[in-house]
Amino acid sequence: VQLQASGGGLVQAGGSLRLSCAASGRTFSSYNMGWFRQAPGKEREFVAAISWSDTSTYYADSVKARFTISRDNAKNTAYLEMNSLKPEDTAVYYCAADRSRISLPIWLPYLKYDYWGRGTQVTVSS
Repeated sequence: VQLQASGGGLVQAGGSLRLSCAASGRTFSSYNMGWFRQAPGKEREFVAAISWSDTSTYYADSVKARFTISRDNAKNTAYLEMNSLKPEDTAVYYCAADRSRISLPIWLPYLKYDYWGRGTQVTVSS
């Protein structure tokens, strides 16, 4: 599967953005989907994930209650709605797909994530 992330940009602190991750292929509904980010000089970190069954989600503590992950299998697209953005959210955001069919929420950050898209830059100004 090929993934393409979009929707990044420059926003002021407190603002919102919605990232999209469009997937090719006909098996999108069988993949767990995750969002990760990497800030300059830092390691890539987990942000949020949603199970293939659309029954489970999991968030990093730093984004909980501000970000919402969702998916639309009819459109082969996953989304990350980001609200109340902070300067520390500035990073390149990547979407990824995992084919393990594991859907237990606590495991979602630690899956293999077999496929990765190119990132989209999110910059939050103070």
